[in-house]
Amino acid sequence: MKDSVIWVAHDPSVTAATSECMLLDNAYIQAVRTFHESLPGYQPTALIPLKHLAQHLNIGALFVKDESTRFGLNAFKVLGGSYAIARFLARSLNIEDKALTFDQLNSCIQRKRIQPVTFYTATDGNHGRGVAWAARMFNQNAIVFMPQGSSRARLNAIRAEGARACIVDMNYDDAVRYAYDQSKADPQGVLIQDTSWLGYETIPTHIMQGYGTMIAEACDQFEAQEQSQPTHVFVQAGVGSLAGSVQGFLLNRYAQHSPMVTVVEAKAADCLRQSIEQGKPVAVQGMHDTIMAGLACGEASMIPWKILTSATRCFASVLDPIAAYGMRVLAAPLSGDLPITSGESGAVGVGLLVSIMTNPELASMRSYLNLNAASKVLCISTEGDTDPQSYRHIVWDGMYPSR
Repeated sequence: MKDSVIWVAHDPSVTAATSECMLLDNAYIQAVRTFHESLPGYQPTALIPLKHLAQHLNIGALFVKDESTRFGLNAFKVLGGSYAIARFLARSLNIEDKALTFDQLNSCIQRKRIQPVTFYTATDGNHGRGVAWAARMFNQNAIVFMPQGSSRARLNAIRAEGARACIVDMNYDDAVRYAYDQSKADPQGVLIQDTSWLGYETIPTHIMQGYGTMIAEACDQFEAQEQSQPTHVFVQAGVGSLAGSVQGFLLNRYAQHSPMVTVVEAKAADCLRQSIEQGKPVAVQGMHDTIMAGLACGEASMIPWKILTSATRCFASVLDPIAAYGMRVLAAPLSGDLPITSGESGAVGVGLLVSIMTNPELASMRSYLNLNAASKVLCISTEGDTDPQSYRHIVWDGMYPSR
């Protein structure tokens, strides 16, 4: 797997939580969890211990948060879109945000008979499906744009939720701008996007807070099973909103003993790693050709960028075989461990961890991260087989071999 991993150590200049991190403190996230718990079909997703794989890697513990069952949508993304949509509708109806529940909000929508809003977004698939699902739950509309090369299976899954959706002839970042322009041209249009920029910050913040439900569940489950907190967390990044949410929450929850976070990107779209190396936000141009569709984003979001630069110690970008390796490791586990169906973007953290612990060429990375027999690692499988055909080609047919 030579040259499959490029990584950079980062020495944060600020160790205290930034103001953006404070938006992910326990009080905010508890309110978010209360909302998600009120949604029909809510169940915490499983945190799965891989004891035998941890022993094989000579680390103390390894747990994987399996998001493939989240609201039946096969990915975590719905947590962000649903909360952002709910907060927008609540403000429109003058509902107290901290008291927000599904029944309360839906009842008020029906009672006041507001004109339906059309929520616009750009997506590789998972975010758009979550937005479409949430819009349908609240009797609103959704229009979704997907970048060139997007999976037909993911497109059809979005349409099945009642949204209008199409694939446009542009990359993800341009699709975001197109969705923004379309929302502005529609008097009832609202953009629901996790990418933030100057002047567009409120909704992306709510999306990041929505993701907080997942990492809060994971930490509760980790502590219950292991009787201690994680020492290391591997989290994948596209524009960085999930990674920023995880890093910000961990800083608040564990203060001075926050786990060491490694942010993992696709090499074809590693805007965060390149930005860290250059000391300023850098855009990765082009079509971002990678099987990790959920990470194929070439421009970092402003809010998580501030959080990650203030606290994250390691940024890594990987080639597609690392993600495929993680998919196969999780699908065909060591005897005694449970199998996990994890998609291309979901498995990359595990793929990188296993590579670090088994590949002599990554010994310096292993040493820098201080991964050893005392390490207790949390990885997040953000999606299941959201493109079943691609999943089978990789796991069954051996596409993108690691060696």
